[in-house]
Amino acid sequence: MAQKGVQLDRETFSCSICLDLLKDPVTIPCGHSYCMNCIKSFWDEEDKKKIYSCPQCRRNFTSRPLLEKNTMLAVLVEELKKTGLQAAPADHCYAGPEDVACDFCTGRKMKAFKSCLFCLASYCEKHLQPHYDVAPLKKHKLVEPSKKLQENICFRHDEVMKMFCRTDQQSICYLCPVDEHKGHDTVSAAAERTERQRELEVSRQNIQQRIQDREKDVSRQNIQQRIQDREKDVKLLQQEVEAINQSADQTVEHSEKIFTELIHLIQKRSSDVKQQIRSQQETEVSRVKELEEKLEQEITELKRKDAELKQLSHTEDHIQFLHNYPSLSALSESTDSSSINIRPLSYFEDVTAAVSEVRDKLQDILREEWTNISLTVTEVDVLLSDPHTEPKTREGFLKYSREITLDPNTAHKQLLLSEENRKIIAMNQQQSHSNHPDRFTEWFQVLSRESLTGRCYWEVERKGIGVYLAVTYKNIKRSGNECAFGRNDKSWALECDTKSYTFWYNNYKTPVPGLPSSRVGVYLDHRAGILSFYSISETMTLLHRVQTTFTQPLYAGLWLYSDYGNKAEFINLK
Repeated sequence: MAQKGVQLDRETFSCSICLDLLKDPVTIPCGHSYCMNCIKSFWDEEDKKKIYSCPQCRRNFTSRPLLEKNTMLAVLVEELKKTGLQAAPADHCYAGPEDVACDFCTGRKMKAFKSCLFCLASYCEKHLQPHYDVAPLKKHKLVEPSKKLQENICFRHDEVMKMFCRTDQQSICYLCPVDEHKGHDTVSAAAERTERQRELEVSRQNIQQRIQDREKDVSRQNIQQRIQDREKDVKLLQQEVEAINQSADQTVEHSEKIFTELIHLIQKRSSDVKQQIRSQQETEVSRVKELEEKLEQEITELKRKDAELKQLSHTEDHIQFLHNYPSLSALSESTDSSSINIRPLSYFEDVTAAVSEVRDKLQDILREEWTNISLTVTEVDVLLSDPHTEPKTREGFLKYSREITLDPNTAHKQLLLSEENRKIIAMNQQQSHSNHPDRFTEWFQVLSRESLTGRCYWEVERKGIGVYLAVTYKNIKRSGNECAFGRNDKSWALECDTKSYTFWYNNYKTPVPGLPSSRVGVYLDHRAGILSFYSISETMTLLHRVQTTFTQPLYAGLWLYSDYGNKAEFINLK
């Protein structure tokens, strides 16, 4: 009964997790006690669910309870250890249904530590000790605990079978050759074991040799297979090189043809303008010459008339003067000189201005589209590794940095642009922006001048209470609620305020964990459909990543909260 009481005490002061005496005992709010390390490890596993429970009563705690050592329990456990409680066997030392039990234990049996082939019995560590201390017992053969010891007893003579009948191929005792196995070829079990062991070793050597041969064959086959695979890879790469060269040659040919057509078109337009100018020049000069001839004829006529009148004025015969005067004094109708409108040095200047405007527009188009052409060329990727692997370091991201400027024609009229159109500030009054169909009229928004394809990275420095960092298709609306970044299916936006982040797409918001920072990095892989936002401080921390499919070139966008002085700037990373 005293022993039973000790076992009960041990169970009372044992941890239900490790089943051992309590170490650094702690008591949780439900009243149950555990080793401090055991309950910590148990709750570490529950961290993912954020619900913590008692392993015994299963009571749940909404937050992880603080653990403090139970001093009273610790003192009691130490006192019990001093009384010898630690010597009492733990439950796991007793034999279960699947274990080999000690044949000499009384009451509840302990697990066997060894079995003796001579005694045909199994012993726990305590009862095995005589086999180590008593000289005759030291000669006994000890093996791992076995439940099949009785199979070593001859059922006819109830003796240990220490012999082997080669004639009948079975184990026998020393009495069997006298009757049932009389005249048979018998040897000791040890001798037969030695012979069979020798055969076993030969068999193992044969097996090992066959395994080695197979491994050599497999290795040889693997090498041959690898050679074939590499030859296929080399052939594919050669075909890839040929395809790249062919594609490049065709593209160069087509590009030259397109640019030649474009040049011819411009030359034709230049020739048409030149011809039109010359035709108009000829017409205008002809009109001027015609008028000039009329004026010269009129001058000649007037000079002749003036000479006749002069001569008449000197006539002394009054009758002759009066007779000729009416015919000489009558003047022919004069050319109307008021229709002559002289425009000094401004005849075809308007044409020059119109051609200059066409040139400027073409330059703008080429400047904008050239980036797309250049990026499309650099995106040709035949690497064996994944070409869309996201960089791991800020240095890796900076390889894809883009210099982004803002398009004044898209800026809301209360946004002030500065720093070479990289920075915007929210103003109280409207700025001197002209009317333009691309301008946002509802929200304090603006788009980049550059279109974004391929892999791009940029960073935005912000100051104030809030800003949206966005990418959007160019055909986003410019007025109404649907033009707001993230409130439609044409734009993706990260809202950054002084306390938190929120991601917006198609008017659906997703809270984004992370401490707000003044600088945010944006990574875009247009082809792979990856859009990522990073908090930039001393380290670079991923805030949110989007995996989608982009169907058009994208433009970077900024949307400021409508508070005076709120500002954001694209940082020049070059």
